[in-house]
Amino acid sequence: MRVTAVSTPLVNPGDDLLGIIGQSISKLPERSVVVVTSKVVSFWERRLVPKRLHTKEEKQELVKKEADYYLPYHPSHKYQMMLTIKGNTLFVNAGIDESNSNLQYSLWPIDPQVSANRIWRFLRQHYRVKQVGVTISDSRSYPLNWGVVGQALCHCGFKVLKSYIGKSDLFGYVMKMEQVNVGQAVTVAAVLVMGEGNERTPIAMVENVPGIEFQDRPPTKKELEALRIKLEDDAYAPILTKVKWHKGEGGIRTRF
Repeated sequence: MRVTAVSTPLVNPGDDLLGIIGQSISKLPERSVVVVTSKVVSFWERRLVPKRLHTKEEKQELVKKEADYYLPYHPSHKYQMMLTIKGNTLFVNAGIDESNSNLQYSLWPIDPQVSANRIWRFLRQHYRVKQVGVTISDSRSYPLNWGVVGQALCHCGFKVLKSYIGKSDLFGYVMKMEQVNVGQAVTVAAVLVMGEGNERTPIAMVENVPGIEFQDRPPTKKELEALRIKLEDDAYAPILTKVKWHKGEGGIRTRF
């Protein structure tokens, strides 16, 4: 698998992201996956909120609006963060970020899946490729581990789950639950190459992805729903169901 970070001009709020992609990627090979950071998608959509009070309370109120579910902030929390669920994923602070945002809060894209579909259609038309994939990335941490890794918020143009269910392992044991999330695996590698600081490489091309199955359409509603696990069915249910989640407003909706 080959991952190439793509340098771009500095993306400003309201800039034409599709035009920037077309300007920055000279050639897109067939069977590539293009990974785009959620930060530049948010800039494209002007999903930015100016810092006015510069207080933790200001950010906490914004988290409540953006989160699907959240745990209230507690003064004993060492890092002054809130645990949230957004887009069926456990995130800190509903994905709200302050880095590379120029004294603003950067929110998630309005609907990452819609944005990914739009980028995917552009790539197929602009580069005249038939088999291409897209993911929109963010960074996240894992419990009991220092450091962040990439996370795919959504995907388009390929089958995201590679199933081993019903297949035998090395010793003939029939696997019952194993599935590889191709979208997440590709995105983790891409974010590592793109970096987290001032690299100005918010896009990556991933080629020669093993076992990927491309599709000539965006994922269906049924396929997207199949990726979601109910809280009580999750492997971490003993932890996740022992706290009282508060329902958030599910995101501030704005238009392009």
